[in-house]
Amino acid sequence: MPRCRAALLALLTMVALSPATSAHAADEGPEQIVNGTFDTGTAPWWSTGNVTPVVQDGRLCADIPGGTANPWDVIIGQNDLPLVEGETYAFGFFATATPAKVGRALIQLPVDPWTQYLSAAPEMSVSGNDYSYTFTAPVSLPNAQVAFQLGGSAEPWRFCMDDVSLKGGAEPEVYEPDTGPRVRVNMLGYLPSGPKKATVVTAATAALDWELKNAANETVAKGRTTPRGVDASSGQNVHTLDFGSYRKAGEGYTITADGETSRPFDIAADLYDQLPTDALKFYYTQRSGIEILGSLRPGYARPAGHLGVAPNQGDVSVPCQPGVCDYSLDVRGGWYDAGDHGKYVVNGGISVHQLMSAYERDRAAFKDGQLAIPESGNGRPDILDEARWEQEFLLSMQVPDGKPLAGMAHHKIHDRAWTGLPLLPHLDPQPRELHPPSTAATLNLAATAAQAARLFAPYDAAFAARNLTAARKAWAAAKAEPARYADPADGTGGGAYNDADVSDEFYWAAAELYITTGEKEFRDFVLASPHHTADIWRDRGFDWGNTAQLGRLDLATVPNALPDRAQVRKSVVLGAEKYLAIQRAHPYGLPYNPPDYDWGSNNLVLNNLVVLATAYDLTGEEKYRGAVREGMDYILGRNALNQSYVTGYGEVASKNQHSRWYAHQLDPALPNPPRGTLAGGPNSAIQDPVAQRLLQGCKPQFCYIDHIESWSTNELTINWNSPLAWVSAFLADRGERVDCRVVYTAHGSWPSGFTTQVVIENTGRQAVDGWTLRWSFPAGQQAGNVWGATLSQSGAVVTAKALDWNSQIKPGQRVTFGFNGTNPSGPNQAPEVFHLNGARCR
Repeated sequence: MPRCRAALLALLTMVALSPATSAHAADEGPEQIVNGTFDTGTAPWWSTGNVTPVVQDGRLCADIPGGTANPWDVIIGQNDLPLVEGETYAFGFFATATPAKVGRALIQLPVDPWTQYLSAAPEMSVSGNDYSYTFTAPVSLPNAQVAFQLGGSAEPWRFCMDDVSLKGGAEPEVYEPDTGPRVRVNMLGYLPSGPKKATVVTAATAALDWELKNAANETVAKGRTTPRGVDASSGQNVHTLDFGSYRKAGEGYTITADGETSRPFDIAADLYDQLPTDALKFYYTQRSGIEILGSLRPGYARPAGHLGVAPNQGDVSVPCQPGVCDYSLDVRGGWYDAGDHGKYVVNGGISVHQLMSAYERDRAAFKDGQLAIPESGNGRPDILDEARWEQEFLLSMQVPDGKPLAGMAHHKIHDRAWTGLPLLPHLDPQPRELHPPSTAATLNLAATAAQAARLFAPYDAAFAARNLTAARKAWAAAKAEPARYADPADGTGGGAYNDADVSDEFYWAAAELYITTGEKEFRDFVLASPHHTADIWRDRGFDWGNTAQLGRLDLATVPNALPDRAQVRKSVVLGAEKYLAIQRAHPYGLPYNPPDYDWGSNNLVLNNLVVLATAYDLTGEEKYRGAVREGMDYILGRNALNQSYVTGYGEVASKNQHSRWYAHQLDPALPNPPRGTLAGGPNSAIQDPVAQRLLQGCKPQFCYIDHIESWSTNELTINWNSPLAWVSAFLADRGERVDCRVVYTAHGSWPSGFTTQVVIENTGRQAVDGWTLRWSFPAGQQAGNVWGATLSQSGAVVTAKALDWNSQIKPGQRVTFGFNGTNPSGPNQAPEVFHLNGARCR
C-alpha cells in the first residue's frame, strides 16, 4: 500500500554500529567537519533563531526551548560538506541531554527535498555517550549539510555535543538480523486439534530427527523432518516437521532439531480467545476527535486530536485544497489511517467493512462491553460502536446537496505538509485540507453505507436509514462520474491512494446495495459485471485497491436471492483451493508466494486466509480451517525472521511500528503500539531510507526491520488490523459442528410482517436432550409471537429454546416450532446459519 513519502521530513534513523564506539573510529579519510571540537568557538556552526549555542567546558551547548512540534523546529548545523558518490563515511559525535532525550543527527541535502543520506536518532543521556554511524553516499555533492534536529519536545532541555567527525574511507555497515534458533514455530502456540508444523533452517539435505518436549523437558513426541530444499522467499535451505498428532494441552513446549531448540509455545484450545479483542481494541487508540481515556487504555491516554484546540487547526471546519471547492466540512472523528494524522476514505472503507463483516459472520461472538470503549454498556456490540466511529466520518466526507459533484465523497483529509515523529495528534499544528472527490472513495462510501444500513437496523433505525440514503446518493454520483480518479501525485502530507481502475469498487458497492435492498438495478449490475465471473483471487491477495473480492465474499455468505448464488459460492471455494495449493507448496506454510513481497504483505496473507476461512464456512471441510490455522503460524513466528508480527504476541514480537504517537523508540515517555497491533511486514521494494540502507538485496521474507522509521516495512494501519481481527475471530471460534438440519420456511407475509415455521432434524446418531437453536436475522427482522418454543432476541441474534414436551430429538426425528415476525425495510431473507446447543449445524 504505497504511501508517497518522497518529501517526508520525518527523519529516518540508521542503526548505530556501537553506542560506545569512539567518534574517531575511521582515520582513513580527511576530516570533513570544521571545528568539530569547538576549540575556536561556535563558527562555522549555525542554528535556528530560537536557540543560542555557546561553548561551555569545551563543548557546544544550547538550551532547547519546549513547546515545539517538529524535530526541525530547532536545528544546529554546519554546511558545505563534500560527499563523493560511492564513498563510505564514518560519522560520529559525543552528546548529552538534560534530561535524557532522543534527538536527530542528519547528513542531508541542504535544500528541498532535504534528502537524507544518513539519519540517526541517538538516545542521549545526562552523562553522555559517543555515537558512531556509517553510510555510503549515493551522490557526489559539494555542499552537504550536517544537522542536529532537536525540536519536538513539550518541555525545555539542554543539549551539549563535542568531537563531531565525518571521515571517508570507512567500512560499509553489514546488517545481520538476529533470527534466533533455527527451528521456527508459532510462538503463541497451536490449537490441540489443529495442524502443528514447524520449519527448520538447516544445511542438511537428508531428513533429521526432531523431539517435542514439554515444560519439564520431557520428550513427548518425536519424528523425522521432511527436507524441502531452498525456499525462494527466504533463500534458506529448510525442512518441515509435523507434530499434529500430539494434542495434549500445556504451556512451554519446545521443539529440538539439528541441535537447535525452538522458542517456547503453548498448546491450548483458548489460544486465540484474546487476540480478536486486542486486534479490535487497537481502533480506539487510533480515534481522531476524542480524548483517549487512561481509565480505558492505561498508558495510552492523550487529549482529543484535531478538534480545533490550539495548536490544532482542527477537523471541525476543513476547507478544500485551493480550487477544489467553495465550502468547508465538519469531518471530525474517524480513525487515523496509520502512523500519521491522515484520514482516507478508501482505506477506511475496507477497514470498517471488514470489522462489520467479522460481526456479520457471527453476531453472537461480539458483545457489548467486550472492548472497553466509551460506548460500552449502550446495548450494542462494541464492534459495531467502533465501526460506527469510522462510518460517521465516511458519511461526513460526502459532498453536500446543492454543490458540484453532490453525493460523491472526498478522497481524503490530512495535513498540508508532512509532520515529523514523534507528534501526538493534539499537537499537530498543520492546516488540514479536503482533497478532491474521487469515484473510488464514493463507491467505498456506497458499499460500507449499504452494509451499515442492514447491520444497524436492529439497533438504530434512523442511523441505518441515513446510511442507506447516503449509499444511494453515492451510487448515483459514482455512475455520473465513473472515472474521477485520485491524483497519483497528490502525496504531500498524506498518501495518494490512487487507483485508476474502479470497476471492482463498482462491483463491491452494487453487491452490498443488492444484499441490503434486493433491488433489480443492483442485481443486474452485479450479474453484468466482468468481476462477477472472473477469477479475482489474486496470488497477492485483495486490499484497498482490489475490492471485487469483498463483494464476492458477501454475496456468497450473506443471505440474498442472486440467481447464480451457487456459482458464487463455488467460486469462493475455488479461490480457497488456489491458496491451499500455494500453502502446501510453501516450506513456511504460507498461502502467499509472489516472487517479490508487497507493501503490507502481512495484510495480504491474512486476506488470503479470509478466503480460506470462508470456504470452511461454506463447506465445513476441515482442510480449509486447517489452512487458516497454519497460515496464522507465519504471522506469529514461523517465518524466516523468527519473530511475531503482532505486538505482545510471542517471545519476540514487533514493537516499534511506524507511528507518531506510539513512538517509544524515539521518546521513552511515549508507549509502543498497543498489544494486538499488526506490522506491515516484509516489503521487497524497501522504499524508506532505513530499509534501503540495511536491507539491500534482501530475499522477500528478510525485507523487514522492526524500526519505527522503516515506514515501508513496519507501518501499522487500520486496514492491516482489520483482517487480523477477522481471522483471529474465526480462529477463536471453536468451530464445533453438529449433525442437524434446519429448514426455515416463511409460510405467509403481509406488508408489515411474516409467519415462519422452523423444523429441526437430528441427522446424527445420538439423541439431543434439551435444545437451544440460535440464528441471526440478516437485516432488521424482529421475532414476535411464538409457538412450540420460547423465543428471545438481542439485536439481530435470536434464541429459541425447547419446551418440556419437545425437548428431546431422537436420531432421525424432527421438532417444529413457529413464530410471527416484523419485516425489515429491505428484503426478508431467511437466515442460513443455525447453531444447535452452541454448535453449527452441518
